[in-house]
Amino acid sequence: MKNLRITVEGKAYDVQVELLDEDQPVAPAPRRASARAAAPAVAPQKAAAKAIAAPSSNGAVVSPLSAVVVSIDVAVGATVEAGEKVATLEAMKMNTIVSAAAAGTVKAILVSPGDGVEEGQALLEIE
Repeated sequence: MKNLRITVEGKAYDVQVELLDEDQPVAPAPRRASARAAAPAVAPQKAAAKAIAAPSSNGAVVSPLSAVVVSIDVAVGATVEAGEKVATLEAMKMNTIVSAAAAGTVKAILVSPGDGVEEGQALLEIE
């Protein structure tokens, strides 16, 4: 047995540790997130309420995260404005609204409701 003192967030704890096999290196225990580290996990919920203008390349509106397509809110040939809602995605029971990054006409819809998409995958094309 070995006596150790551990300090967590300014509070000291005296512990006894039993060394099972001193010849074998001991893998460190997984670290638990402190309350302060866990707090930012709440922030994405607030962000999910806002529309996300997905960055585009070549007029493609891409998925900002891995998710399931809930709805495509435009049709081929529709004219959209920058910031207009074009799709809704769901990840971890939270909806994310995807908006057009630029104004234009919907050229193609590349996914359907119920499809799983990866982060960066093109959802539709606007020209």
